[in-house]
Amino acid sequence: MKLYDLKAGMNPRRVRIYLAEKGIEVPSEAVDMMKGENRTPEFLRINPLGTLPVLELDDGTVLTESVAICRYVEALKPEPNLFGRDPLEQARVEMWNRRAEIELMRPLVEQFRHLNSFWKGRQAQHADYGEDQRRQAIRAMEWLDRELASRPCLAGDRYTIADITAQCAILLGKNTGAPIPDGLAHLKRWWDQVSARPTARA
Repeated sequence: MKLYDLKAGMNPRRVRIYLAEKGIEVPSEAVDMMKGENRTPEFLRINPLGTLPVLELDDGTVLTESVAICRYVEALKPEPNLFGRDPLEQARVEMWNRRAEIELMRPLVEQFRHLNSFWKGRQAQHADYGEDQRRQAIRAMEWLDRELASRPCLAGDRYTIADITAQCAILLGKNTGAPIPDGLAHLKRWWDQVSARPTARA
């Protein structure tokens, strides 16, 4: 297998943290988006959408989308379990992973894309929309703070793919002008906990 990676990318980081939690090392190749390497004909033959990460299997099969890649690895190496051990826990992990993606990650990505100078000239930016998405992300953090008052992790009492998703989203917000607000003690406790894991710098 080979992982096409982007060191600073949020979704590639999700896969790297997941693989590190599994104790799996996969050869990787860095793709420099700043230089447009993800838009070259060679890379677009691998992934026509030009997005990262990409996992290329030994037989040439290509998997994209971070959670799809993680699910494939989970099937190959079920332990340590990160997607749920029984039907109810699997559903709960899926629910919280989707909530982390939709309610937290999406607005943090949008505020970054519409407010950050990195995207100037790369896409149309609408500051009002970006500010609205930033406010939505803060509301999501406030909601998660209330949820985390009753348990240590998003989907229950242990770290799962849902926490990895939220962790990478919060890191994006921290680095792009939408950090955890003061006063959200439960979310801050969770953040300190996940950030202290040995895999957090994967």
